[in-house]
Amino acid sequence: MTDTDTNNLAAMRIPGLKALAAEKGIRGLSGLRKGDIIAAIQAADAGQPYSRPRRSTRKAGEPKAESHHSDNSESPNSDSFNAGSSANNDGHGSGSDNRHNGIDDRRGDEHSGGSGSHSDSGSDNDNGRDNDDSDDSRHHGYKSRSQARRARRHRARHNGHSNDGDDRNSSSRDSSDDSDDNNSRRDDDRNNNNDHRRSNDDRDDRYGHNDDNFGDNNDHNGRGGRNNQDHRGGRNNRNDRDNRNDRGGRNNRNDRNNRGNRRNRRNRDNRDNQNPNQLREGETFQPIAGILDVVDNNTAFIRTSGYQSGPNDVYVSMNMVRSQGMRRGDAVTGQIKVREDGSSRPQHGRGRNRQKFAPLARVDTVNGMTPEEAKARPEFAKLTPLYPNQRLRLETDQKKLTTRVIDLIMPIGKGQRALIVSPPKAGKTTILQDVANAITTNNQECYLMVVLVDERPEEVTDMQRSVNGEVIASTFDRPPSEHTTVAELAIERAKRLVEAGQDVVMLLDSITRLGRAYNNSSPASGRILSGGVDSNALYPPKRFLGAARNIENGGSLTIIATAMVETGSAGDTVIFEEFKGTGNAELKLDRKISERRVFPAVDVNPSGTRKDELLLAPDEARVMHKLRRILSALDPQQAIDLLIKQLRKTKNNGEFLMQIASSAPMSVPDDDDE
Repeated sequence: MTDTDTNNLAAMRIPGLKALAAEKGIRGLSGLRKGDIIAAIQAADAGQPYSRPRRSTRKAGEPKAESHHSDNSESPNSDSFNAGSSANNDGHGSGSDNRHNGIDDRRGDEHSGGSGSHSDSGSDNDNGRDNDDSDDSRHHGYKSRSQARRARRHRARHNGHSNDGDDRNSSSRDSSDDSDDNNSRRDDDRNNNNDHRRSNDDRDDRYGHNDDNFGDNNDHNGRGGRNNQDHRGGRNNRNDRDNRNDRGGRNNRNDRNNRGNRRNRRNRDNRDNQNPNQLREGETFQPIAGILDVVDNNTAFIRTSGYQSGPNDVYVSMNMVRSQGMRRGDAVTGQIKVREDGSSRPQHGRGRNRQKFAPLARVDTVNGMTPEEAKARPEFAKLTPLYPNQRLRLETDQKKLTTRVIDLIMPIGKGQRALIVSPPKAGKTTILQDVANAITTNNQECYLMVVLVDERPEEVTDMQRSVNGEVIASTFDRPPSEHTTVAELAIERAKRLVEAGQDVVMLLDSITRLGRAYNNSSPASGRILSGGVDSNALYPPKRFLGAARNIENGGSLTIIATAMVETGSAGDTVIFEEFKGTGNAELKLDRKISERRVFPAVDVNPSGTRKDELLLAPDEARVMHKLRRILSALDPQQAIDLLIKQLRKTKNNGEFLMQIASSAPMSVPDDDDE
């Protein structure tokens, strides 16, 4: 064949070569490589018989046979690389000639007889195909070495494009067999080629190859010095490069992601195991104190300016809240980091790094306890409620008729849930002030909290100045969401005190306005009651009022709330009817009595306390029973007038009851009962 025919065959793809072979009557080319097909066509044109190459078998105990060279060795880089290596391995002749022609003397002798012969040592069966470049440059008579190089590069370029998936897969399979044979000869080749490896360092660096791989892949046992790219640690194996999961997990992206996940878990565990109270040396800290507020169960703040949010609030991470055993409503003291300029406000960043509140650095106390003691507290919902059995005395002075009437008509005990039902301008605010002052005077062991929701600012100031207790207020000019937030934080604060075993008395003015605030701020559920009241808006105030209870093993929460009626609003009536049956004590005020300027304007007959016999002594309970029978025969105005007239004649309620018991009208019912 001519050089032109040889170049045309090398430039053709495998399907075209097979079709050409079929036209020439050549059969049995299935599974052959490109070099074998070209050799078969050349043999058919020369009139020589072509024998199909066979894979040499390996006996037991013998090393694996060398695999076929992959078609990747025909790339331009490999041609230049092999040309340099053959020049160094050749002990005869000029190095420049061998480097330009890519020919090894010993390899040329092996293939001078035509197609590649099989060696006894189990060498590769496709040496004839691997040495196509050297045969073309030696036997086809190019005028100069430069023309031979250009032709060789042209063929390598076309062969690189013509390699399909079958060639890559077959070369990957053969590389596994050849790797064992290289490993068995690796030590000898490394010792024999130290000088060659040192001399070829610069060339290796230029072509981007590894020194050790170059030394390992120079095969002097009939391999012609050509480097097998499949032995370069699997980096140049196209199949291995495509399938990253088969490379020992080194480049497996899933493994890399798994390592990242494990690293993240370790970092998270380390953060959880860190002591949040540990401070760094050289940093300046400032003590802070406030009430812990948890917003939407995912963000926590320490309200340093009362129960409302402010610019000086301190941010608390949920991890610190859980680790330190803190709950909503806890009185927390701790420390925050101070900036270099002496300010505790954090520096404002941008994006995700923007900080609006200073973070809490350390927790010192939680409700006066250490964080370890706070974790051991019982939960409020798990405490056992009982009927009130310890009385709260409200009588203080002879002239304070309001508290004396309440002691007689509606006795109050620790854990009471009382409602003061009042129309507008009936004196409910004055009654609350008198009750608050009486509790601080007679029951100093109780912690007093006054919650004013949607009230006038002047009433808030008056309450703060007249009551010796904690006043929590949200005036009517604030949004409804703030009313609900203040009320919820106040009741949570009371629960935390009850968990610590304290007796808490909370006065709320008013439960009706709190229901309005929830109705205006809560999302609509679609179930609207009369007066435009949403059914879902009634549950939070009911939960607020239902927190009042007497705890079995100590501690109590007493709530005295006011409810407005006769306001002309159907919504207020619905709210009152919802809470009417939830309280265990009720004090009703009458508008007609207040219009006559008689205070306290108490309607005696509907007012009273459930299970009042638990709060009264047996003799006192019997006398009160007789007194109620007398007052029930009169109308509301006459009854309160008679009661106030008799109270003014006595110094205290005890003297009044003794006077009633010894009077003639009281003795007759006593004989009838006996």
